[in-house]
Amino acid sequence: MRDPMTVQLSELLDEGDARAVLGEISGSFARSHGERLFIPVTALAVRVESLFHGSFPGYHACDTDYHDYRHTLSVFLAAGRLLDGRVPVHGALESGLARDLLLAALCHDTGYIRKRGEEGGTGARFTAAHVERSARFALEHGPSFGWSDEGSRRVARIIMATGLKGEFSAQEWASDEEREAGAMLASADLIGQMADRAYLEKLLFLYYEFREAGIPGYDTEFDVLRKTIGFYEMTTGLLDGPLGGVRAYAIEHFARRLGVRRDLYAEAMGRQMDYLRLILADDSTNFRKKLKRLDLETVGARS
Repeated sequence: MRDPMTVQLSELLDEGDARAVLGEISGSFARSHGERLFIPVTALAVRVESLFHGSFPGYHACDTDYHDYRHTLSVFLAAGRLLDGRVPVHGALESGLARDLLLAALCHDTGYIRKRGEEGGTGARFTAAHVERSARFALEHGPSFGWSDEGSRRVARIIMATGLKGEFSAQEWASDEEREAGAMLASADLIGQMADRAYLEKLLFLYYEFREAGIPGYDTEFDVLRKTIGFYEMTTGLLDGPLGGVRAYAIEHFARRLGVRRDLYAEAMGRQMDYLRLILADDSTNFRKKLKRLDLETVGARS
């Protein structure tokens, strides 16, 4: 790793490596809550990985290229980092709630996975309903994961905070701390995806999900790039407004982790938007030629 003063988020670890991500979060979690409470998190990570890969009974494998298992790991990692960064500001979140926040992070996009019998198309068809479906997944399977009824309901409530239709503000929370846990997951969902090193390339995957879902206003791949600047502005307003600015806990986490007070998520998001503005302003070549961090030759092949 480079000097902490110049290191970038993507250089810390491979966010697609489940073992590395679990190792990173288990260490910081154990410092505040002990190792025992992380055992259900590790167990669920195994089950959710099997779900995305097609070996969970009653479900197809994940077939959405944007909302895949790597995205889930990125959000889980961001949530764990925000949990860790809360400690020097307000103290550790209540231990059971901290555990349930991580469980919710692992389940937050399970609603994209098609059940057996939901044939045809991909899980993108559930885009509009995926938050509710993810919450139902927690309620339905929580008992088999060893969760109490109230634990399952709490995980479901936290998942609902990730919706972009006002669910966080409309939610009835059991406590102010639980509301904050919801804000932390909703924030992790946004910063985790928008700080991804290949975020701009993955927007083309998102376009095909939107197209299958029938979301209006996205007639071409370029439309999703063009509208992302507005989404970024909306996102930062949401992060620092209704979600209470809890993303700033990332600064404290990286201060503890690296010894420097930097928000590597905000920096990565800013770089993405700076480069996107350059792409949008340059019509001399096809925009695809400027997106080089993924092989885009087969994007759209499923459509």
